[in-house]
Amino acid sequence: MSPFGFLADPANWQGPDGILQRLLEHLVYSGLSLLLAMVVAIPVGIWIGHTRRGQAVISLVVNAARAIPTLGLLVLVVLLLGTGLMPVVLALAILAIPPILNGTVTGFNTADPDAVYAARAVGMTGGQVIGKVELPLAMPLIISGLRSATLQVVATATIAAMAAAGGLGRFVIDGQKRRDGYPEMLAGALLVAVLAIVLDLLWGLIGWASRRRTHQTA
Repeated sequence: MSPFGFLADPANWQGPDGILQRLLEHLVYSGLSLLLAMVVAIPVGIWIGHTRRGQAVISLVVNAARAIPTLGLLVLVVLLLGTGLMPVVLALAILAIPPILNGTVTGFNTADPDAVYAARAVGMTGGQVIGKVELPLAMPLIISGLRSATLQVVATATIAAMAAAGGLGRFVIDGQKRRDGYPEMLAGALLVAVLAIVLDLLWGLIGWASRRRTHQTA
């Protein structure tokens, strides 16, 4: 059987171990991880980008976080917190924070200084400058950071199956245990790749709309 034969079999799409259930689990892990990373990274990035404080420290932290081995981080979190949903979400969120934080800070740093100066000159408060000027101008780069984080999280969530979690990675892990499991393994990898492409295209569309809106506003 080929991976396409595995995907074409209706029986593999149903039940608690079916493709639809594993796809839903993968999306839940990825979505919760990105949401947690956004809650942490975007406010911190806005504060750093607006005040221009702590940029050197954040640069070091972001570069160090990017060097963290994915599997090693997952194993460490599982050893500390056990298996299940939350350890996986936490590990994936840690991996997603650097690109989102970097995109937010860069977006604020590259916001049109003339527009920011004009906003302050007319008496806008710091919060108004952020909400009405800097954040809209920074949004395309923030979305770019979210796009990079999404690709990383979706790909990395595949190894969540090693932490006794679900997701599309179960097809890869379970297929390794079977003598004739190569079609299942390849199908799982193909599903992850297709999901990543679809989400990347979606973020690309959102980014295009954000850039167009920014240009129209300017």
